[in-house]
Amino acid sequence: MTASEPPRDSAPVPVRRAESLLAAARAADGFLPTDEAMALHAVATRALAERSGPIVEIGGYLGRSTLFLAAAIAATDASAAVVYSVDHHRGSEEMQPGWPDHDPSLVDPRTGRMDSLARFRATLESAGAEDLVVAVVGNSARVASDWSTPVALVFVDGGHGEAVCWSDYRGWGRHVAPGGFLVLHDVFEDPRAGGRPPYKCYLDALRSRRFTEDIAAGCGSLRVLVRTTRRWDSGPGPASRGGRTPPR
Repeated sequence: MTASEPPRDSAPVPVRRAESLLAAARAADGFLPTDEAMALHAVATRALAERSGPIVEIGGYLGRSTLFLAAAIAATDASAAVVYSVDHHRGSEEMQPGWPDHDPSLVDPRTGRMDSLARFRATLESAGAEDLVVAVVGNSARVASDWSTPVALVFVDGGHGEAVCWSDYRGWGRHVAPGGFLVLHDVFEDPRAGGRPPYKCYLDALRSRRFTEDIAAGCGSLRVLVRTTRRWDSGPGPASRGGRTPPR
C-alpha cells in the first residue's frame, strides 16, 4: 500500500461478516428492542464458544432476531453451527386483524391469512445469511416433539397466549443441553407491562431447579436461564438461590 492509498480493512473475514450481519439486524423490521437483541447476541456468542450444538429460535417473524443470532455464528466462526428458526409464519394471536400489532401488508390476498414467510426469507437473503439459517415452517410443539439433538441455546419469542407459550417452553426447554441457555422474551413481573404466560414459564423454570438465572446477561424483558443437570421429568423443587428468587 502506498502513502496515497486509503487503508484497507484488515479485520478478519468472520469479523467483517459479523459486523455486516449486525448492521442488517439493527435495520431489520421487528419488535425486539436493540438493547435486548444485543444481549441475545452476546448470549448466543457465549453459547457457541462454550459448547457445540445448534441454536433454535421460536418465532422468527420477519427475521430480526434471526439475524442477531446468525451474527453470533459469524462472529465465532462456528462453521458447523446453524440457527433453526421455527415459525408457522401465520402470525401469533396479537398479530391478527383487530390487534395493535397487526400488519395488513403481511396478509396474503389469496387466502386472507397472515403470511410472513416471504418477508422473512427476503430479510435473510438481503443480509447474506441464508447459509446460517434453516427455516422450519410449522407448529413449534410438533417440531419439538420430533426433535432429538441437544441445543446450545433456545430463544423463545413465539405466541404469548397461555397454551402456546407453555407448549413452547415445555417442548423446547427439555432440549437445552446442560450448561446451555434458555432465553425467554417478554417476561414482565408487573402484569400491567405485559402478559402473564412468559413470566409464569420463567417462574416454573426456576422453581423446577432445571434452570438457574444469569441475571447479568439479561436485559429489559429478556431473561437468560442456564440449564442444570436436573432431569426434565424430575419433580419441581424450590427456586434456585444462584440467581433471582421468584416471588411466591
